[in-house]
Amino acid sequence: MTDEESAVVMDRDEIDELLGTGGVGVLGLAEESDPYAIPVSYGYDADAGEVYLRLGFGEESEKERYLESSERAALVVTAEDDRGWASVVVRGPLAEIPEASIDGTVVEAIRSIDIPFFTIYEEAPRELEYQLYRLRPEEITGRREKPPVGIE
Repeated sequence: MTDEESAVVMDRDEIDELLGTGGVGVLGLAEESDPYAIPVSYGYDADAGEVYLRLGFGEESEKERYLESSERAALVVTAEDDRGWASVVVRGPLAEIPEASIDGTVVEAIRSIDIPFFTIYEEAPRELEYQLYRLRPEEITGRREKPPVGIE
Protein backbone atom coordinates (compact mmCIF):
# COMPACT_ATOMS: atom_id res chain seq x y z
CA MET A 1 0.00 0.00 0.00
CA THR A 2 1.42 3.40 -0.94
CA ASP A 3 1.51 6.36 1.43
CA GLU A 4 -1.25 8.05 -0.58
CA GLU A 5 -3.50 5.01 -0.19
CA SER A 6 -2.98 4.88 3.59
CA ALA A 7 -3.17 8.63 4.38
CA VAL A 8 -5.47 11.57 3.80
CA VAL A 9 -4.74 15.28 3.85
CA MET A 10 -5.99 17.03 6.97
CA ASP A 11 -8.07 20.20 6.74
CA ARG A 12 -7.29 23.32 8.80
CA ASP A 13 -9.72 22.38 11.60
CA GLU A 14 -8.05 18.98 11.98
CA ILE A 15 -4.60 20.62 11.96
CA ASP A 16 -5.69 23.13 14.61
CA GLU A 17 -7.09 20.28 16.71
CA LEU A 18 -3.85 18.28 16.52
CA LEU A 19 -1.67 21.28 17.32
CA GLY A 20 -4.11 22.20 20.11
CA THR A 21 -2.82 24.90 22.37
CA GLY A 22 0.58 23.30 22.77
CA GLY A 23 2.61 20.21 23.34
CA VAL A 24 5.86 18.60 22.29
CA GLY A 25 7.21 18.32 18.76
CA VAL A 26 10.48 17.97 16.89
CA LEU A 27 12.16 21.13 15.59
CA GLY A 28 14.27 20.71 12.46
CA LEU A 29 17.03 23.18 11.59
CA ALA A 30 19.98 23.05 9.18
CA GLU A 31 23.43 24.49 8.78
CA GLU A 32 24.17 24.25 5.07
CA SER A 33 23.61 20.54 4.39
CA ASP A 34 23.96 19.42 8.03
CA PRO A 35 20.53 18.70 9.58
CA TYR A 36 19.72 19.15 13.25
CA ALA A 37 16.50 18.01 14.96
CA ILE A 38 15.52 18.22 18.62
CA PRO A 39 12.39 17.68 20.73
CA VAL A 40 10.92 21.00 21.91
CA SER A 41 7.96 22.41 23.80
CA TYR A 42 5.64 24.54 21.73
CA GLY A 43 2.45 26.52 22.04
CA TYR A 44 0.00 27.13 19.21
CA ASP A 45 -2.26 30.13 18.75
CA ALA A 46 -4.84 28.96 16.19
CA ASP A 47 -6.38 32.44 15.87
CA ALA A 48 -3.05 34.01 14.85
CA GLY A 49 -1.85 30.81 13.15
CA GLU A 50 1.49 31.09 14.94
CA VAL A 51 3.65 28.70 16.92
CA TYR A 52 5.62 29.79 19.98
CA LEU A 53 8.64 27.87 21.23
CA ARG A 54 10.40 28.18 24.56
CA LEU A 55 13.97 27.11 23.90
CA GLY A 56 16.64 26.56 26.54
CA PHE A 57 20.34 27.07 25.92
CA GLY A 58 23.30 25.72 27.82
CA GLU A 59 26.90 26.81 27.42
CA GLU A 60 28.27 26.41 23.86
CA SER A 61 24.80 25.51 22.64
CA GLU A 62 24.71 23.52 19.42
CA LYS A 63 21.05 24.50 19.07
CA GLU A 64 21.93 28.19 19.19
CA ARG A 65 24.49 27.73 16.41
CA TYR A 66 21.89 26.03 14.19
CA LEU A 67 19.28 28.69 14.96
CA GLU A 68 21.70 31.40 13.80
CA SER A 69 22.40 29.60 10.52
CA SER A 70 18.84 28.50 9.66
CA GLU A 71 16.65 30.87 7.65
CA ARG A 72 13.68 28.51 7.99
CA ALA A 73 12.66 25.85 10.45
CA ALA A 74 10.28 22.91 10.47
CA LEU A 75 8.25 21.72 13.44
CA VAL A 76 6.83 18.20 13.28
CA VAL A 77 4.03 17.20 15.65
CA THR A 78 2.61 13.68 15.72
CA ALA A 79 -0.25 12.00 17.52
CA GLU A 80 -1.90 8.61 17.65
CA ASP A 81 -5.34 7.79 18.98
CA ASP A 82 -8.18 5.34 18.32
CA ARG A 83 -8.55 6.87 14.82
CA GLY A 84 -4.90 6.07 13.98
CA TRP A 85 -1.84 8.25 13.43
CA ALA A 86 -1.67 11.88 12.37
CA SER A 87 1.14 14.34 11.75
CA VAL A 88 1.49 18.05 11.05
CA VAL A 89 4.52 19.85 9.64
CA VAL A 90 4.85 23.61 10.14
CA ARG A 91 7.50 25.38 8.02
CA GLY A 92 8.61 28.99 8.09
CA PRO A 93 11.00 31.53 9.56
CA LEU A 94 11.80 31.26 13.24
CA ALA A 95 12.63 34.48 15.08
CA GLU A 96 13.52 35.26 18.66
CA ILE A 97 11.06 37.48 20.47
CA PRO A 98 13.24 39.76 22.61
CA GLU A 99 11.77 40.24 26.07
CA ALA A 100 11.73 44.02 25.63
CA SER A 101 9.60 43.74 22.49
CA ILE A 102 6.91 41.46 23.87
CA ASP A 103 3.79 43.54 23.39
CA GLY A 104 0.28 43.01 24.74
CA THR A 105 -0.77 40.98 21.69
CA VAL A 106 2.04 38.46 22.20
CA VAL A 107 1.42 38.33 25.96
CA GLU A 108 -2.28 37.57 25.35
CA ALA A 109 -1.43 34.91 22.76
CA ILE A 110 1.05 33.26 25.11
CA ARG A 111 -1.44 33.29 28.00
CA SER A 112 -3.98 31.45 25.86
CA ILE A 113 -1.62 28.61 24.96
CA ASP A 114 0.11 25.91 26.93
CA ILE A 115 3.85 25.58 26.42
CA PRO A 116 4.76 22.53 28.51
CA PHE A 117 8.03 22.45 30.38
CA PHE A 118 10.08 19.83 28.57
CA THR A 119 13.84 19.47 28.94
CA ILE A 120 16.47 17.08 27.66
CA TYR A 121 19.50 18.90 29.03
CA GLU A 122 22.25 17.63 31.28
CA GLU A 123 22.21 20.96 33.14
CA ALA A 124 19.57 21.72 35.75
CA PRO A 125 16.72 23.75 34.18
CA ARG A 126 17.54 26.81 36.30
CA GLU A 127 21.09 26.85 34.87
CA LEU A 128 19.81 27.30 31.32
CA GLU A 129 19.00 30.52 29.51
CA TYR A 130 15.50 30.48 28.01
CA GLN A 131 14.30 32.47 25.02
CA LEU A 132 10.90 32.74 23.39
CA TYR A 133 10.69 32.22 19.61
CA ARG A 134 7.87 32.64 17.11
CA LEU A 135 7.51 30.34 14.11
CA ARG A 136 5.49 32.17 11.45
CA PRO A 137 4.12 29.45 9.23
CA GLU A 138 4.60 29.83 5.51
CA GLU A 139 3.29 26.32 5.07
CA ILE A 140 1.30 23.98 7.34
CA THR A 141 0.51 20.49 6.13
CA GLY A 142 -1.14 17.59 7.85
CA ARG A 143 -1.79 13.97 7.06
CA ARG A 144 -3.71 11.36 8.98
CA GLU A 145 -4.28 7.67 8.66
CA LYS A 146 -7.05 6.86 6.26
CA PRO A 147 -9.87 5.14 8.11
CA PRO A 148 -10.84 1.65 6.97
CA VAL A 149 -13.55 1.52 4.31
CA GLY A 150 -16.97 2.27 5.81
CA ILE A 151 -15.56 4.03 8.90
CA GLU A 152 -15.28 7.82 9.07
